[in-house]
Amino acid sequence: MEQIHDPGQIQKLTDWAKEPTLQQLVADLEMAKPAHDNQMLKIRRWRDLATVTGTASPKKVKGRSSVQPKLIRRQAEWRYSALTEPFLGSNRVFTVKPSSWEDENAAKQSQLVLNWQFRTKMNRVKFIDDYVRSTVDEGTAIVRVGWCRKTVKVSKEVPVYEHYEITDEQQFEQFQAALTMAQENPQAFEETAPDELKEAVSFYEESNQATYAIKVRTEKVMVDKVVENRPTIDLIDPQNFYLDPTCNGDINKALFAIISFETNKAELLKSPGRYKNLDQVNWETATPLTTPDHATKTNENAQFSDILRKKVVAYEYWGYADIKGNGELVPVVVTWIGTTIIRMELNPFPDKKLPFILVPYLPVKREAFGESDAELLEDNQKILGALVRGMIDLMGRSANAQRGTAKGMLDPLNKRKYDAGEDYEFNPGMNPTNHLIEHKFPELPQSALQMVTLQNAEAEALTGVKSFSGGMSGEAYGDVAAGIKGVLDAAAKREMAILRRLAQGMMEIGQKLISMNAAFLSEKETVRITNMDFVQLSPSQQEGAQEASDKTGDMFVTVNREDLAGNFDLEVDISTAEVDNAKAQDLGFILQTLGPNEDPSMRRMILAEICDLKRMPALAHQLRTYQPQPDPLAEQAKQLELKKLELECMELESQIELNRAKAAEAQSKKDKTDLDYVEQETGTKHARELDKQGAQARANQDLVITKALTTPNKPEEKKPDIEAAVGYNEITERRARDNTVLPPAPPVDTFDQTPALEAPILA
Repeated sequence: MEQIHDPGQIQKLTDWAKEPTLQQLVADLEMAKPAHDNQMLKIRRWRDLATVTGTASPKKVKGRSSVQPKLIRRQAEWRYSALTEPFLGSNRVFTVKPSSWEDENAAKQSQLVLNWQFRTKMNRVKFIDDYVRSTVDEGTAIVRVGWCRKTVKVSKEVPVYEHYEITDEQQFEQFQAALTMAQENPQAFEETAPDELKEAVSFYEESNQATYAIKVRTEKVMVDKVVENRPTIDLIDPQNFYLDPTCNGDINKALFAIISFETNKAELLKSPGRYKNLDQVNWETATPLTTPDHATKTNENAQFSDILRKKVVAYEYWGYADIKGNGELVPVVVTWIGTTIIRMELNPFPDKKLPFILVPYLPVKREAFGESDAELLEDNQKILGALVRGMIDLMGRSANAQRGTAKGMLDPLNKRKYDAGEDYEFNPGMNPTNHLIEHKFPELPQSALQMVTLQNAEAEALTGVKSFSGGMSGEAYGDVAAGIKGVLDAAAKREMAILRRLAQGMMEIGQKLISMNAAFLSEKETVRITNMDFVQLSPSQQEGAQEASDKTGDMFVTVNREDLAGNFDLEVDISTAEVDNAKAQDLGFILQTLGPNEDPSMRRMILAEICDLKRMPALAHQLRTYQPQPDPLAEQAKQLELKKLELECMELESQIELNRAKAAEAQSKKDKTDLDYVEQETGTKHARELDKQGAQARANQDLVITKALTTPNKPEEKKPDIEAAVGYNEITERRARDNTVLPPAPPVDTFDQTPALEAPILA
């Protein structure tokens, strides 16, 4: 190898103690070349077989057919659509799930951003098509993940604030509340707080002084406006990719990976902080035409003459190096053109891993690269080509549609009549049936046709691709429905296994994009969402998206970069037509078992899921958002029925209250009867009557005495009557105590002719 001069080492590009030298980097490249060249031989052979070019093209022999059926290409064409449709059939490619409940909101935001980037920031259809075709044709898809950020200087009016010391207690409390909110809920503070309060909190974080801000003026300043800030995903040509051969088939264990790419000076000057020493590059000797190891599409006549646009080949080294000299490997990236290093820095990606993903089609044990179907179908394609060429030669070399007549069968006159289609005479003894020959294609041997059918069937069995023109059958498993189902299940499982590997590659791409989004996205990103995304939002985000939809017709939501950090489990939404049909049938069976009396919302939910499986998103959305309009008569009948039930309940309650009152009354009567019985048995009632009579007698006595005292004195002969009355009262009291029956009281008309009145009982 020629001596390498390294002008890039004259001036150090970093402050590292031990920068990698160009000799070391080129030595790693040379170490990876043997394994790289061996893999490229396989890939070139697979490409030739698929396109029937190069070594796979049959040799041309004069007078013989050189047709070669493209069996491998035919199988691949049937495979492409079956593998791309599961990724393109839905607007939501990624499903992000949180590893813990704390990351639930961040998982929803990351899912929203990822699917939005795939829909709007890149050509999703082209990428998936290239992704699948690279995997099928070359056996391995090599995906490189990166980030593109472009900014321009623009003039912007910004407010200028003046800060004053807080002296008012109310202002201080407001400032404390804002500071607490900024620390505990930064997103809500950023969305709701006034600009003056935000400035005061920002000033406090810088100077540790509590102030209040007042806007005094605005001024124009030059700021960087982000023109483009998005992830990039590129499919790398395997010819331009070199991998550490000691990784034992696991790219995560690889210590380096190198790619070659075409660029020019004008493109490199767009990133002045990244590329240096561009004045030391020899732009004439590093062109694609002078670099045979690099695969290029640039024609030798399609080359610019000026230095700025001239295409050159650059090598980019991603790996690990001991830059500190302490035996610790650090992830770095180094770029060189020719013999000049133009870039040397630490790995800028957050995960600090190689930005490459390898997706094998048919995996090979302990190998990083997979195999293509061409490795399996090479012999079948050659045999099929030989059979087809033999049959074509058999038919092509025959004198089809030619006629031969025996000499002497027709004289010249009758020969002219025969050629003119008129009646003619033939010589006796020479029957035209035996002496006139009509040439035609020979019949093809049945063995050749059977061999063609056998080769096609074997090719389908090897790849698991079912032909649309018959293809695999269930005869090998028995000519019954179970046998046919076994064949279809085997083909679907083979296809699903390939899809899982492709989905695994997409999942690794999504994981790298999530880590880069959390580091490189703008602080706020406005994302256009779909109806499928809308149901995943929080209530506050749904409200904001609905307001934007009312104004513009589209739904947008603002995502903060801080909300994207977390630990997630990533899934890729893939499904084949067979799997979707099976799910739809299962859901249809569930729908039948529900019956007509189930909740209509449950039925609509299942119907919407079936519509999603059948690729009818508009109908699915209408079913999910459908609100049945109530029938006025039915609603009125429901209200009357409800009122009837309420009245029936009131009637029952009144009956219950009446029964309770009757029961209380009956209980009271029972208690009174029981009490009377007890008083009769114990003599309490009789004693109470005696007390009443005694009290009445005393009242009468008191009344008589009172009348006597208030009546003027009468003749002396009446005094005995008073004494008799008093004596009578004493006798009455004594007899009452003795429980004797008193005789009727004497009339008191001895004093006057007025009848005796019942005296009130005196206290």
